[in-house]
Amino acid sequence: MARLIKNLKNDRQVIFDTGKFDDWCVYVVESNGAKKAPFDVEYFVDLKNISEHYEEDKVYNDFVEIYNKTSKSIDQNILSLIDRLVSIYKEEHQVLIEQWFSVIYAGMIAEENKANAILKKRVKRLGIHQVLMLGIPPTVAANFSKGKKWRDLDAIMKPYGF
Repeated sequence: MARLIKNLKNDRQVIFDTGKFDDWCVYVVESNGAKKAPFDVEYFVDLKNISEHYEEDKVYNDFVEIYNKTSKSIDQNILSLIDRLVSIYKEEHQVLIEQWFSVIYAGMIAEENKANAILKKRVKRLGIHQVLMLGIPPTVAANFSKGKKWRDLDAIMKPYGF
């Protein structure tokens, strides 16, 4: 059953709905009702491109502010935080930043709720960190965690402080 996370300014919605594995699949719903589960590589590419228009760590630091407050449930205060952060961006970037910060926020909630997930939302942070801070290509970062043991990923994340 679909659960609304956020109505976006571009007449889209971010929702949770049933996916292949559980009810925590994140979708972007178009104004015509068509829905699509975005891939990590999509928002990695867009965030990387947008980040090139701002001071070095801005997009990453804004993401971390959302990350640090994310828990297992949708929090209206974090959705308001996303709106405040988005308002600081150039007008031409606001639609995508709002969409992707909302999708990533929902994805982190989903990770926090996944049964048997050990690394939880840290997996999303690793990918964003790799793209925005380490300059790893989005396609590489999007597939980096696949097939790796959680202990190996944990060992990679700990030196970065997450």
